[in-house]
Amino acid sequence: MKTLLRFASLSVICLLSIPCALCQTTHPNEQTIDAQIDRVIHGLVPLVVIKGQPSAPMNLDDRLKYYHVPGVSIAYFDRGEIVWARGYGLADVAANKPVTPDTLFQAASISKPVSALAALRLVEEGKLNLNEDVNTKLREWKVPENEFTKEQKVTVRRILSHTAGLTVHGFPGYAVSEPLPTLNQILNGEKPANTAAIRVDTVPGTNWRYSGGGYVILQLLLTEVTGESYPKLMHDLVLGPAQMAHSTYEQPLPETLRARAADAYDGDGHPVQGLWHIYPEMAPAGLWTTSSDLAHMAIEVEKEYAGKSHAILSQQMVHQMLTPEKNDYGLGFGLDHPGSSSLRFGHGGSNDGFEADFQAYADGGPGFAIMTNGDRGQSLIAEIERSIAKEYGWPDFHQVERTLVKIDPAILPTYVGSYQINPHLKLIVTLDNNKLYMQVPPFDPDPLELFPESPTEFFNLSNEAEFEFHKGPDGSIDAITFHQRAHNEEWKKIK
Repeated sequence: MKTLLRFASLSVICLLSIPCALCQTTHPNEQTIDAQIDRVIHGLVPLVVIKGQPSAPMNLDDRLKYYHVPGVSIAYFDRGEIVWARGYGLADVAANKPVTPDTLFQAASISKPVSALAALRLVEEGKLNLNEDVNTKLREWKVPENEFTKEQKVTVRRILSHTAGLTVHGFPGYAVSEPLPTLNQILNGEKPANTAAIRVDTVPGTNWRYSGGGYVILQLLLTEVTGESYPKLMHDLVLGPAQMAHSTYEQPLPETLRARAADAYDGDGHPVQGLWHIYPEMAPAGLWTTSSDLAHMAIEVEKEYAGKSHAILSQQMVHQMLTPEKNDYGLGFGLDHPGSSSLRFGHGGSNDGFEADFQAYADGGPGFAIMTNGDRGQSLIAEIERSIAKEYGWPDFHQVERTLVKIDPAILPTYVGSYQINPHLKLIVTLDNNKLYMQVPPFDPDPLELFPESPTEFFNLSNEAEFEFHKGPDGSIDAITFHQRAHNEEWKKIK
């Protein structure tokens, strides 16, 4: 489900239990690398298995077809270097154009931590203050004041860490034939914007809630503070210093770069109308990049964390960036095992027809960036991640084993219905032959079966999430809570 996997936070990640120092590898020769790659692409296994029902390894070509994902780009890095980068499948099915390591993909929500790097650089330059009310520097538009902002304000720190109390989870983008809204129209939810107004609806600083809307405010703030367009300021502050030579935040993508870009495909493998969507919400969703460029970005953060570089940020600022604010989320990155030698940072991304994920270790150890051009790419990415982990002897990214239990089928009809997390996203639960299924149109082309672990707790085989049904005061089911590690999202049943 694209919505539930939108943030690193919501990407398919298993817990690490052994310090990353054990993951160190020597630099193999090309023959050894080719053998390693061969084992990776022929050793894919599903994320979730039912106890007593083991699965056999699968190969990448078959899984691309299974998920209707035309192509994938993979970069594996370790100790400050890209060890290998490969493309598989097709960037353009009609033209039979293959994916290469230089193929551009939409990074989707991975745009956010890259944008966060720029914001923190401006903080270090004294042009922004992490803890200052953003309205003090916003000129063209300001965050509307209300009962929630009387004492606590929206700040850069809170925007970067998704604790600002702001609305709008994510953005569907715009077909190439549709009119594009201005930034003000997006902020105010005015047509032709296709999302609601971005507003504060909880007291800033009190809760963690993923908000792409907050990063739209950040986009406006950065352009006003620098006087530059967003693509230019991102190139100057981050993309250039991080050696992301193939990357851009330009939306729409310039004609000069279109030949290098992958087309986007839906969950059935059909091309997205107009090849891809356009995202004027550049800071949260607008980055075009390659898996190798994402690897360069992660490597630069690792170096700065170790004090070996300061091309973008100081060591002190990177340490602050990789310190959790709430819900294991730092200033732009999702975090695993903060405060330990196995600290890992990363982020996932989901735009219409594109899915991506990257993970890296703060101590300079191994990591990867994986980008796909299909709506079901996250499930494929999870399989690739586990195969990489197995090949290189990582103690994380293992399969999740679930125990299937028998429950009274008479209770299943009470779970059927539509559940909503925001006005644009619905989770539909259906019943067929005494089995529950879930679907989030249009992102899930086929319903996913829900398997019971208890009378109220269910799982599926596509991600490590748990789905818990809740009763309201009248005794009827009124909500589903999505649990994944420390992250929870509640979907309310539509009466």
